[in-house]
Amino acid sequence: MSAPEPPQPAVHACIGLGANLGQPVPTLRRAAAELAVLPGTRLQALSRFYRTPAWGRVDQPDFINAAALLQTRLEPLELLQHLLRIEREAGRDRGDGQRWGPRVLDLDLLLYAGQMIDLPGLRVPHPHLHERAFALVPLAEIAAAEPFPGRGSVGDALRGLDAGGIEVLGEPPETQ
Repeated sequence: MSAPEPPQPAVHACIGLGANLGQPVPTLRRAAAELAVLPGTRLQALSRFYRTPAWGRVDQPDFINAAALLQTRLEPLELLQHLLRIEREAGRDRGDGQRWGPRVLDLDLLLYAGQMIDLPGLRVPHPHLHERAFALVPLAEIAAAEPFPGRGSVGDALRGLDAGGIEVLGEPPETQ
């Protein structure tokens, strides 16, 4: 009988949270609480919530965005499956074919352990992260020094973007 595999070492993963349908603030609070209880995972930080103009398709309501910094032992694809499950449970239908459209909940794996990952269904860093102030502003609040492959750090990437129109809604919500 062989010894069990040693546990995967914990790494940092950065998650973007967003919503603009239904009740975005309570939805994001619930999603953050669910991130905090994922197996082998600890929520290290949650940003404040931000009201941000829609990106890509501007003919929709403003979004509420936030970012979470996790310490996790989950592998990237395993973490992604948990994010997709949380979205589904919140009522998200990814089969609607709307790219950059309105949504009840969007959870994106933005960064994972300073790695570049290119797998079917998962690209990390998130492909448009370096263009999206709505994701980088909350992420820089909690993880400015986090490595961003090809861009230095999260803070470095944000320095080149216009963050106009992004409004802080208040203090970080309680997740426990």
